[in-house]
Amino acid sequence: QVQLVESGGGLVQAGGSLRLSCTASGRIIRYYTMGWFRQAPGKEREFVAAIAGSTSFADSVKGRFTISRDNAKNTVILQMNSLKPEDTAVYYCAAKASGILRMTAGEFDWWGQGTQVTVSS
Repeated sequence: QVQLVESGGGLVQAGGSLRLSCTASGRIIRYYTMGWFRQAPGKEREFVAAIAGSTSFADSVKGRFTISRDNAKNTVILQMNSLKPEDTAVYYCAAKASGILRMTAGEFDWWGQGTQVTVSS
C-alpha cells in the first residue's frame, strides 16, 4: 500500500504561484509513475501532469506548470505558475506502480485526499 498526502494548496491571486507537494509513505515511489489530477465543482476529474521517465502535461497547463521528484523525501512536486481562475479545483496526487507514463485516472493505483487550490481574479 502507498499512502499519499498532498500539501501546499491555498488561495492565490491570478498570476500568482503555488507549489503542491505529494509525500508518499509505505513504498519508495522513485520508479513509480506519479500524476496530478484536479476536479472543479460540477466537473469530472481531469489530468494535469504526470512523471515517469519523462513528463506529460495537459494542454491547459503547458508552459505554466512543472512536475518534479524529490527522491530524498519520497515526494513529487507540482509547481504552478501564472495561475488562472480556471485552475481553481481540488488537486489530487496519484501513484501507479509502473515506470510507464500514465495519464488516465483509472490507471492509477493509489490516491491522496486532495488539496484545495483557489485562484481569485
